[in-house]
Amino acid sequence: MDIFLVILSLAFMILGIVGSFLPILPGPLTSWVGLLILHFADGIELSQTFLIGTLLFAIFIYILDYIIPAIGTKRFGGSRAGMIGTTLGLIVGLLTPIPFGIIVGPFFGALIGEMIHRNDMNKALKAAFGSFLGFIASTFLKFIVAVIYFGFFVVKLSNYNGHWY
Repeated sequence: MDIFLVILSLAFMILGIVGSFLPILPGPLTSWVGLLILHFADGIELSQTFLIGTLLFAIFIYILDYIIPAIGTKRFGGSRAGMIGTTLGLIVGLLTPIPFGIIVGPFFGALIGEMIHRNDMNKALKAAFGSFLGFIASTFLKFIVAVIYFGFFVVKLSNYNGHWY
């Protein structure tokens, strides 16, 4: 049973890292679920304080994930259409086989969204850049937290002293 829990926990850790880039999965929260699953494996010690602290931090990052792109968009004069375009551009960038689609997709999505909202290319470019910067900052933050949670997973697993059978 412990091997199953460790494998399931590892799957959630990997999904959490991938979820840092996909708007569908909440990356740090998914990684936290991996830590919670690891907690139920015999011989692996994760305190309640550790689990509650990492959960609260994951929730905080989840909330920031919505605030940071909005701040970036508004700071550079963007609109809701630019933010929606950023998300749609990310999905298209992930699904199309273009190089660096995950990076150029959100920018062009924001640009198209802003051009639909307003017909001024200079303002649309500025707003798209702000939306793109907010998206990149938010994604980077989620990725760092998911990798730190994966590091916790590795450390806790390496400290395991029991048997796997």
